[in-house]
Amino acid sequence: MNLSGKTALVTGASRGIGKGIATTLAQAGANIAFTFVSSVEKAKAFEAELNAMGIKAKGYQSNAAEFSEAEKLVDEIVKEFGSLDVLVNNAGITKDTLMMRMSEQQWDDVLDTNLKSAFAMTKAAMKPMMKAKAGSIINITSIVGITGNAGQANYAASKAGMIGLTKSVAKELGSRNIRCNAVAPGFIETEMTESLSDEVRAEWVKGIPLRRGGRPEDVANCVLFLASDSSAYISGQTINVCGGMVM
Repeated sequence: MNLSGKTALVTGASRGIGKGIATTLAQAGANIAFTFVSSVEKAKAFEAELNAMGIKAKGYQSNAAEFSEAEKLVDEIVKEFGSLDVLVNNAGITKDTLMMRMSEQQWDDVLDTNLKSAFAMTKAAMKPMMKAKAGSIINITSIVGITGNAGQANYAASKAGMIGLTKSVAKELGSRNIRCNAVAPGFIETEMTESLSDEVRAEWVKGIPLRRGGRPEDVANCVLFLASDSSAYISGQTINVCGGMVM
């Protein structure tokens, strides 16, 4: 699964799953553009780390949910790298609370960051991909978007929306040789899960047939497959990376 000569844009890639995805795609030879919101020092360090791998990498501070920013970002990337071959819509946040306590702002913040950003970035990336008559768009959803989860109505709705977006984009752009798929991670061990108690983590693992949490590279390897020509006849699909939690 060689991505040499291709350019991939990964949103929200300064940490966690996004960082794992960007690293894995770079290891496969792709040049990497990535976005971040506020962690400037982390982003600069990661940019240097990727460039040290012998590929070209650049981080962009951008709010992907703003369409004008998304369009400007894609234009800058195409100018800097020469093409945009792979888009990974990974940017996401959680603001968990029970529905009866959820504020309108908590709903809007999560839907904007998780779902609207995927719309804005996909719409912006369509232009260079349609011109090239090739491209792979990969949306990082969640098994929560399939199963729902108490206390995560906003997050589950945003991730379910990404699955619907994926299927629609695949049908609209398939004739232009542009594929769109979704990856639905389960319980993945990242910086975010480190704050959970051992008891909570143990309860999660009990519900996983493989009896372990996933790693960012587990998700990244699936993304690599979907970004590569090895998946040339796969589009409109949602692949669960969850150790068997959802079947």
